[in-house]
Amino acid sequence: MAGLAVVDDARFDAHHAAGPHPERPERLAAARDGLRRAATDAETLAIEAPHASAALLARVHDASYLDSLDRALGAGGAGHLDADTFFSGGSHEAVLRAAGGSVALTEALLDGRARRGLALLRPPGHHAEADRAMGFCMINNVAVAAEAALDAGASRVAIVDWDVHHGNGTQHVFEGRSDVLFVSLHQYPLYPGTGAPEEVGHGAGRGATLNLALPPGSGDAVYGEAFRRVVIPALEAHRPDVLLVSAGFDAHARDPLAAMELHEDTYGAMATALIDVADALGHGRVGFFLEGGYDLVGLEASVHATARAALGHRQDLPEGPIGAEAEQRIARVLAAAGLRSSGRSDTPSG
Repeated sequence: MAGLAVVDDARFDAHHAAGPHPERPERLAAARDGLRRAATDAETLAIEAPHASAALLARVHDASYLDSLDRALGAGGAGHLDADTFFSGGSHEAVLRAAGGSVALTEALLDGRARRGLALLRPPGHHAEADRAMGFCMINNVAVAAEAALDAGASRVAIVDWDVHHGNGTQHVFEGRSDVLFVSLHQYPLYPGTGAPEEVGHGAGRGATLNLALPPGSGDAVYGEAFRRVVIPALEAHRPDVLLVSAGFDAHARDPLAAMELHEDTYGAMATALIDVADALGHGRVGFFLEGGYDLVGLEASVHATARAALGHRQDLPEGPIGAEAEQRIARVLAAAGLRSSGRSDTPSG
């Protein structure tokens, strides 16, 4: 069994804006460099990125939206779907293969070819809603991967989104369901404006959405405490058959699009903690799917730390004082979801 299954495709680079844009092909070059420093070829298994099937895409996105996306991108031109989300002549292939690569990586985890996976994707996906593109995203890659996991026999899936921006699209796909746990750690307030602690899902999904809406300036110790008190207990209670990570690296202290203070070692520590949960559940299946991260130095270092953790290089969660506001935010999500203040999971309310 390979140490780390990897999805990458040169066609992701053909998705590019006409002018300067933070979501640029150089991001993948930086991520590749980080992976290259972490893993030898012998430690990785290359996974091809085919087109995602229409049936799986339709599990996440409205048919009318998928039709309009095909028309816009399939013509081979360039333009914008909204103020932030561009497309170019190479975008159609990149979008379909990013989603398909997410599925292929998840299938590799579930069929035993690898226990850890890393998908170096462009464009990112977690802002894409069922009916529209948003925030650089057109297809919600991790949501499609979660649906593929359920199709492949998983009973329960967990998605941890540590991108600095709330994964609004992913939350909205699954917030009414109990089979997919969605846990987001993000700066709040910040684009897209969603993800308050009181957003905990509804109906059958109440308590299966957890939003750690953290204040600007939150650093390593805050994320460590959030993992210990909320993320890990929630995962232990949900007992997912596979754990998918929306791995954005834009909470890094160097990132220009946010105001958080994470360092790359904390990404390695969070990855280690998630792997520990998966190992304790007996399967060890964890897949990391690239979302944001817009400072190239910070992105390379953070991917390097995450890939090293996936290959067994342990990093402990940071500790230290977290401040009154961060403490209050963590307490709010625990209270809203009906979890014990100690951080150990209780049965969701409602």
